Amino acid sequence: MKKAILLLLLAIAFGCDKDDNTTTQALPPATQTGAGIFACKVNGKPFIDKSGSFNCFYQFVDGEYYFHITANDIVDDIDEITLYSSKIQLEEGGMYELKNYEDFSISGLVFMKNSFLNVSTTALLPGTLNITKLDLDNFIVSGTFNFQVINPITNQTIHITEGRFDSLFTQ
Repeated sequence: MKKAILLLLLAIAFGCDKDDNTTTQALPPATQTGAGIFACKVNGKPFIDKSGSFNCFYQFVDGEYYFHITANDIVDDIDEITLYSSKIQLEEGGMYELKNYEDFSISGLVFMKNSFLNVSTTALLPGTLNITKLDLDNFIVSGTFNFQVINPITNQTIHITEGRFDSLFTQ
């Protein structure tokens, strides 16, 4: 009887049933080594691409610079998040405003699960991108980001917070 009570108390104290709730999952730390990290919170829930490799490039094409990084996970109605710049040269230490998805702009895009719908940041609802490392010799780009977009299906605001990435890129 004493053993049963002791086991019950231990089970209660240490939790015999692991909670698989992803809202408590911690984001990986922000790094600057090309570690293959892309993570953020979507409405407070972790969005973490665990592949370790992303569609990431920073290229000089026809006299203009283009940056793109895309990551995949499934959180709520979202399965892909992209950061994209068109015709803008990025700099290490640069802080950029995420605005409209167009030439001479930097934007954050969210792709909706099971559909072809996507939505991007706008000048009316901008976000931020901070390039913490841009190593052109070793092809490493790292940064942090935050933004909001309006869900095209529900009209609710989607909050992308605590974003960080650290990736190798192609030129």
